[in-house]
Formats: sequence, structure tokens, C-alpha cells
Amino acid sequence: MVRTLLLQHGYWFLFLYIFAVQAGVPIPADPLLLIMGALAGDHFYTLAGALAVVLAASLIVDCCWYEVGRRGGRSVLALLCKLSLEPDTCIRKTESTFSQRGPWALLFTKFVPGMGLVAMPLSGLIRMPRWRFLLADAGGTLLWSATYLTAGFIFHRQVSAIIEALGLLGRKAGIVAFSLIGLYLAFKYGQRRRLLRQLRIDKITPEELRRSLDEGKSLTVVDLRHPSEVEREGLKLAGAVVIRPDDLRSAVQNIPRDREIILYCTCPNEATSARLALQLKKAGIRKVRPLAGGLDAWREKGYPMEQVPAPPSGDGREAGLSAKAAPEA
Repeated sequence: MVRTLLLQHGYWFLFLYIFAVQAGVPIPADPLLLIMGALAGDHFYTLAGALAVVLAASLIVDCCWYEVGRRGGRSVLALLCKLSLEPDTCIRKTESTFSQRGPWALLFTKFVPGMGLVAMPLSGLIRMPRWRFLLADAGGTLLWSATYLTAGFIFHRQVSAIIEALGLLGRKAGIVAFSLIGLYLAFKYGQRRRLLRQLRIDKITPEELRRSLDEGKSLTVVDLRHPSEVEREGLKLAGAVVIRPDDLRSAVQNIPRDREIILYCTCPNEATSARLALQLKKAGIRKVRPLAGGLDAWREKGYPMEQVPAPPSGDGREAGLSAKAAPEA
């Protein structure tokens, strides 16, 4: 069917399809590029023409997402990740990639499902210069599209043979494909629901946490946000210790057992702190709870926030957890 539409409408169909994918419609783009490359190999179209169309469609949408992120802030990312099957890792993985590779992470984000969409507003959120964003995004789009188009071009006979074989199966091929996709989506949804059910009863509300801190109860509050986000905002919950999730897992032996551990993040459904709370409980730390609503809920209540101090010259993450185990409100 896709091949027929490409043959009938050519570059216009390619442009509209890529535009929809980059806008956030959950449809795969890679198979379409393979088929378009195969059609170029069969001399219906040209690789240069297909590359130009993909580049134009992608840059138009990507620039719009960049401006939305620049003006809308982190709420835009949270909205996008709520549409993802893995909302707890959606933003965090993209931020980690940016922190490791800088703007040139945009060269690879389109190869990772879900990451390409989040990377565009994140670029605006971190105030990446527009010229640098355009240069890196254009390079990444060309690399991504050229990879699949060229593969389709080189193996055009094999791609055509597969399409013809699927055509011979008729409706059966479509039924099998949609059934597999349906089973995958049902599995991911069920997995997500089980996690949320496990965590619902363990959450602590902002009101309860504020009251406990005011009463001087022995607590350790841990900020699990990515360092780049903490640095951008410059604020954290009063008395909280900023620790990466991976560092907290490795510091399990240093976590005090005689006090309650409160975890918070800014992920949809507090998923990062909730998932980590489960992992810590399995490691034998029973007094651990995620903050309901995360930092956003705490901020909405107008509760105390404080400036994040400059990071120490050494690592000191595990030691920092032990040394700052009892924050004072």
C-alpha cells in the first residue's frame, strides 16, 4: 500500500509522511525510506530528490518544536513523554545523550525511536544557538535519511521481492503485522500499569513531607534530576541531596537504614523516583518513598526551595549521601 501511494503521489506523499512523523504521529518512517530508496534503485525517483524532500519536511517541523521548547519550557517535554510508552526514560535518556555529546547528539537522535521528537524541544529549552541547532539537525537528518534511502537503493531488488511476497499474502500479512504490534503495545501498557499499581500506596504527598520536615523527623531527601536540568534551574527542594539515579544505585551500602528516604524527580507520574524506590526496596532498604507529583507538585505548593551549590571539584557522590543524610528544614 505504501509503495502504491509513493508511486501515485511521489515526493508529495514522502513530504507529508515525514512531516507527520516529525510532528509526533506514531508511525514508522524507516520502512518508508527503505521503500523510497528501492524505488530510486528502480529508476522511478532519484536519491537526491528524496533527500531534499526529507530534509525540507524534517527541518520545518524540527524548527517549530525547537521554538515551542524555547518558549514552553519543560512542560512541553513532559507532555511529549506522556505520549511515550517509556515516559520515565524518555527525557532522561535524551538529556544524558546531550550531556555526553553536546549539540552533535542531534546527529544520532533520529535513529532512536522517541528520542528524535524529544531532542528538538529540549534543544530550545537549553537555549542552544539557532544556527548550531540548524546545522546539527540538518546533518542528523541527512545522515538518518541517507542511511535508509541508500540501503533501499542498494538492495532494491530484495526490498521489492519482500513487498511482492507480502502482497501475495494479501490481508493475512496485514493481520499478522497489526496483531504483533497490538501484542507489543498491550505488553508495554500492562507492564506500565503493574508498575504504577505497585507504587501508588508508597507515595508521600508534598503536604506530608513538609509536615515531617517541620516536625524535625529524620529524613533524607534525594533529588534524582539529571545534572543538566539541576544546573539550568539552579533550585532544589530545601535540604535535598542531588544524586544521579545510577550513582544512588551504586551507593546502596552507604544509604542509612535508620531514616526514611524520600526521592523526587520531574518525570511524568514520578516514574524515575518510583522505579528507583522499588529497586532500593529489593536491595533491602525498606524506608523509601517517592514524592507524589515530584518537584512540580512541591513548587506549586510554594514550599521552600534553595539554590543549588556549585558542584565539588572531586566526585564525592557516595560520600555526599552519607554526609548529608539528615537535611534540616
